[in-house]
Amino acid sequence: MTTAAPDCQHCGACCATFRVDFSPHELQSEGGRVPNGLADLLNGSTCRLRGTDHQPPRCAALTGRVGERVACGIYEWRPSPCREFEAGSDACVQARRCHGLAGLAP
Repeated sequence: MTTAAPDCQHCGACCATFRVDFSPHELQSEGGRVPNGLADLLNGSTCRLRGTDHQPPRCAALTGRVGERVACGIYEWRPSPCREFEAGSDACVQARRCHGLAGLAP
């Protein structure tokens, strides 16, 4: 079974599949937009969104149920990996598969 197009507000699989690492320069305390409370500093050059290093991963900013209805609590302030993630990409399809969601129509 396939779906016509990715609908991120009903999916959220990427937020509950991948680790999200980004530069500390994206933190609010460094002049960026990502709330410090949602990130863990790993070293001087890398932060990680809380929850994405858990097993299973799930971003602490994700609300709702994957595959049904989700939202990002920091959408306007999300880090660059989240901004750059492409709906319908191979990574998107992989994340959907990990959660047993239908594939995407070509």
